[in-house]
Amino acid sequence: MAARPEIIAIANQKGGVGKTTTAVNLAASLAAAEHRTLLVDFDPQGNASSGVGVPPRSAEHNIYDALVGREPLERIVRSTPIQTLDVVPATGDLASADLELYGQADRDLQLARVLRDEFAQRYRYVIIDSPPALGVLTINVLAAAHRVIVPLQPEYYALEGISSLMQTIDRVKELLNPSLTVEGIVLTMWDPRNKLAHQVADEVRRHFRVFDSVIPRNVRLSEAPSHGLPALLYDAQSKGAQAYLSLAREVIEATS
Repeated sequence: MAARPEIIAIANQKGGVGKTTTAVNLAASLAAAEHRTLLVDFDPQGNASSGVGVPPRSAEHNIYDALVGREPLERIVRSTPIQTLDVVPATGDLASADLELYGQADRDLQLARVLRDEFAQRYRYVIIDSPPALGVLTINVLAAAHRVIVPLQPEYYALEGISSLMQTIDRVKELLNPSLTVEGIVLTMWDPRNKLAHQVADEVRRHFRVFDSVIPRNVRLSEAPSHGLPALLYDAQSKGAQAYLSLAREVIEATS
């Protein structure tokens, strides 16, 4: 067991690129490899929570309570159908964090404070699903993380969005979190028949480290959240589930 958990942010300010799907399924795959994993839902939509069987409305407490010092992390964590995977749920309350934390000198470091909790040290991996924006919530995620994984759908505007995110990461690294590193970009919603996708992927590889594992467009990945299950439990043999198991192996190798 590592002396500290590896805190990995799944971040992209562009919505609809498979960010929550990546957070849920990477966390599940790490847990399936017998690493104790904590999935932190830091998106007010709460989709990562429901994706592992914890609908936000069912959660008595959520990450917002920990963020504002109302509840300790241990009272918020919920179990999931995977024994080695727990989740910190989010609800729409999190959307008001901007106002709640406004004026605090250390408002960008509140999630980092929460994850320094002794309870969090029980985990090997902490995977954070960040919101699709570059506001105070995402800054909190980047300030708390050791590594960033960026899901990217290879389409026309992909590089433009990545440029903005990388600038934000560099700024957070300079001002708040010197140890933050970009672990890599994972290509999502991959369609090998799409010529543009290949062109964008080649361009991304020229500028950034890209994981070997590629996440395909897959019906099972799309269906699994409606059943409150990661793809690994919904259909372990599906191409989507297997792709995330492959990504988890790359992450484990990089963090060993």
